[in-house]
Order: sequence, then C-alpha cells, then structure tokens
Amino acid sequence: MRKTAILLLAVTLVLCLAACAEKAEQPETLVVYTSMKDTLVTALVDDFTEKHPSITAEVRIDGAGTLMAQIESERQAGKILADIIWTSEIPDFYYMKDEGLLLQYSPTGADDILNPLEGTEGYFIPARLGTMGIAYNTDIIQTPPASWRDLLGPDYSNGFAFANPETSGTALMAVVLLTEAFGEEFFGELRANGAFVGQGSTWVVEAVSSGEIAAGLAVDYITFDKARSGAPIAMVYPQEMIVIPSPVAIFKDSPNTAAAKKFADYLITPEAQQLIESTGTLPVLNGIPNPGEYNIPPVAEAMTRAILVDETDMMTWKDEVIGAFLAIMQG
Repeated sequence: MRKTAILLLAVTLVLCLAACAEKAEQPETLVVYTSMKDTLVTALVDDFTEKHPSITAEVRIDGAGTLMAQIESERQAGKILADIIWTSEIPDFYYMKDEGLLLQYSPTGADDILNPLEGTEGYFIPARLGTMGIAYNTDIIQTPPASWRDLLGPDYSNGFAFANPETSGTALMAVVLLTEAFGEEFFGELRANGAFVGQGSTWVVEAVSSGEIAAGLAVDYITFDKARSGAPIAMVYPQEMIVIPSPVAIFKDSPNTAAAKKFADYLITPEAQQLIESTGTLPVLNGIPNPGEYNIPPVAEAMTRAILVDETDMMTWKDEVIGAFLAIMQG
C-alpha cells in the first residue's frame, strides 16, 4: 500500500514537473502597434527577442492615425488585439489614459530618463525623443535653409511639403509646435509660396530624395536612413527645434502583460537606447553620444532649443489645429 502511494506520488510529481516545464517553455506572442520606421523596429525587436527567446513579436507598422482608428475598431468589437502601442502622437496617449485603456506601469529605469511629458501618471513613457527638421535635396538646393522663414523664398516655391497630420503623429505634433512658435499665419505664407500637404512621413523623404520636391518637413531617422543609402538628401535644424517624445504604453487588457512589461523595460535600457540613437534620433538616456555622421544636436541642447507646448491640454484642441492647418494648406 505504502509502495503504491509512493509510486502514485512519484508519477504525479513527474507529471507536474512535465506540465510546469511545458508551461515555462510555452512561447509568448507580443503584439506591438507602432508608427516607428521598420528599420528601427526590426533592430529593436530582433535584439529583444534574442534576449528573451521565449517571446515572439508580431509588429504592425502604420501611421499613428491609422493605428488609432484600428484600436478604436477593435475596442468596439470587444477586444484590443495589441499589447503595446508606440507612436509619436502624444494626445492619443492622454486620451487612452483618460479612457482607462492603459496599464499603469513604470518600467525599470524610468527615473533615469529624460521625460518632458507631464501628467503621465505612469501610464506611458517616452522611449525616444524624435526630431523633425528641414530635409532638402542637395542637387536642387545649393544653400541650405538657415531658418524656418527661408522656406518662403523662391528656392522652395511649389517645392515644400508636409506629411498629412490626419494620419501622421509626427506631422501633427510638428503642426502644433510650429503653430505655437509662429502662429497660423506662417502656414498661410508657406501656402502662398506653393507649400502643400502630401502623404506620410516616409513619402516626404522619398519625394525630397527623388527631386519631386526641393524640401520637406521630415523625421530625423527616416531622413538619415535615406542619406546613408546615397540619396541626395540632407537635414538642417533651425534654431527653434521640433522635438517630439514618442511614448510607449501597455494596454490594460493585454493578455501578455508580463512580456509587454519586459519590452517596455527593454526600450529604455542602454542597449536599446544605443540602437535608437544609432539610427539618427535622440535617446531618452543621457550619456549616449551622437554618431558623427549626423548633424543632430545632442539631447541636452535639443531640449533647450525645443518649442514647448502643454501636451496635457492638446486633446481639447487637436482637431481644431488639424482642421485649421488643412483649411489653409488645401484651400
């Protein structure tokens, strides 16, 4: 009897150990929605999954506006499919926080980063500080623009473009910041010189590099990635800089919370921040030097030159700003 009991206990223990081992080895699938460029996301995801081999990642890359429309559609259907959201459209994160969609989580090392955002309450945190400047075709423009008002000159007549702020989070933020710095009348002057609204942020860079337009308001690392390929494109930063934090957040109802937390932790590690910086955009950690091939200012200088705006209040006038801008530029 005793031997039978011991045997049953042993069998039970073996089965439990096998089940536990199977459970431990069961891969987790992390779903990431992001507007970051594929070269950056691929480098980060590859490094992350190499460090965490039990986690696989499915990544959807699209414009911030398109991603938010998808999230709202999924929400109406009863379940948001993403675990992580990482874009540059800051108002969306305050909206999602207020709607109770985000998990309150402070990633490991969060106290060490440069975080210019107020009122986040631990629901989201910037993983990079994107910049936007004036990208210009070096075959067309012989003297690079030194200020924003240089874009009103004849070199840029009918040859300067913005990405569409309805679908691009970086374009939206740029419009908000330029409105704050120069007023809506600046867009009217640009429009009078033939400036127009194109497609997404990548389109702007492609159009500049191909010579379709002479210059455009462009995202840093997309421009530098194109320049590295040998395209005739360069970037300049006027004194008034557009610096855009790109927040990352975890959805509250994520079925993969543990994996999502690991990814949020990872994004602000020195290793990830080095990858972010190496593509030509600003890290949120100090002490990571800029590579010499870029003319992007160091993070401390960029923040002193940055156009400031109250991000916590942006949701109340986001649509108004977009509407006013498009009315001018498409009128």
